Amino acid sequence: MRTKPLQQKIIGVLGGCSNVATAEYYRLLNEFVNTRLGGWEIAETLIVGMNFGNIEAWIRTGDDAAMEAYLHSKVDQLEAANVDVVLCVSNTLHPPLERVVAKRKTPFLHIVEVTGKVIRARGLDRVALLGTRPVMQSEQVKLHYAEQFGISVVTPNDAEQIAVDRIIFDELVKGKVLLESRQVYVDIAQRLAAEAGIQGLIMGCTEIFTLLRQEDLPAIPLFDTTRLHCEAAVEFALDGVLSA
Repeated sequence: MRTKPLQQKIIGVLGGCSNVATAEYYRLLNEFVNTRLGGWEIAETLIVGMNFGNIEAWIRTGDDAAMEAYLHSKVDQLEAANVDVVLCVSNTLHPPLERVVAKRKTPFLHIVEVTGKVIRARGLDRVALLGTRPVMQSEQVKLHYAEQFGISVVTPNDAEQIAVDRIIFDELVKGKVLLESRQVYVDIAQRLAAEAGIQGLIMGCTEIFTLLRQEDLPAIPLFDTTRLHCEAAVEFALDGVLSA
């Protein structure tokens, strides 16, 4: 029997972008902790939810100042509650969040850092990235993978990016999973494998797990940023717990 209360770190979740991703984060964090600790143990979490309607509007209008001010206020709430680590359930929000968390004391678990380490551990250095248009068009994201991990990121062409983005915003964040949309993603990945020589594919939106599965692309390793992010958060939260 472990001494109670069990001392694990509190995971601060910046959620709501979208609620589909947030629900999966909460499910996975608890599942991974219970797998590690057994019994009735689950993660200690604090979720501060954002209104995805605000986020979508600011992405569409390019209002970076409003976005950053909003993110600052939400991270303030997590820090006021003394969480031990902050993670955000959205790939799209990581570039502006880098500026928001730059001078804060609470550790920030970056989704690119987590994903890049796993890709390099697999020995890959050229991968495709599917996500929202801001993610696929972000030089900041591509440079992060390149400079920190030596990974070259390939993105779809303009027409494909529009299709990928539309499926995310009109379907996946609303819980809609359509077979024809899955085929769109599969066709794009297969084209990039044939024409651009990609060795794997980053599911660079935290809702893509609902649509794309490894069996859909058996020859192309998929890197699910949602799952990888949660695994890393649990590693952080349980550091020292199992040996205590």
